Amino acid sequence: MERNFTLYRKLFTSTFYLSAFTFGGGYVIVPLMRKEFVEKLKWIDEKEMMDMVAIAQSSPGALAVNASVIIGYRCGGVLGALVTVFGTILPPLIILSVISYFYEAFVSIKWIQIMLFGMQAGVAAVICDVVWTMAKEVASQPQKIYIAVMLIAFFANVVLHLHLLIIIIGCGILGFLIERYAKRRPIQ
Repeated sequence: MERNFTLYRKLFTSTFYLSAFTFGGGYVIVPLMRKEFVEKLKWIDEKEMMDMVAIAQSSPGALAVNASVIIGYRCGGVLGALVTVFGTILPPLIILSVISYFYEAFVSIKWIQIMLFGMQAGVAAVICDVVWTMAKEVASQPQKIYIAVMLIAFFANVVLHLHLLIIIIGCGILGFLIERYAKRRPIQ
């Protein structure tokens, strides 16, 4: 991919737009990033995007920023990472600065309270879309053991209330062991 001004401008405008019009955090912006960079621009393939999301989730910091760093670096190197980070953090910075200045007046407006409550349903729907998309990707893998890993991780989180860091590290170790075993014994 040729690295020129047009590429960096598109990285910035894409991440700026997604960040400015997405409410609900990283789990909402990531599927929109997937739609933009995988489906629309075709700069990244589906498997690579899934890997990027996994790395972004397991890294410290905000998921949206982590994902934008990885996507920016993949598409435009270090400058691409800087451009996408700036595009991702600038809208919330502006919006939160304005809201904090007018906070008292803002929260007392009834229609804003209703609008924010309604947005919660939209955020839940987008998160369900992410779960469905990622589950389909896991189910399409040749090694069906990953479905069991996904269900074990879900059980460990929902039923056992294990800390997410423990689950992420455990799944990473399991994935390493599964792939190592698979390389020794080819799938038939």
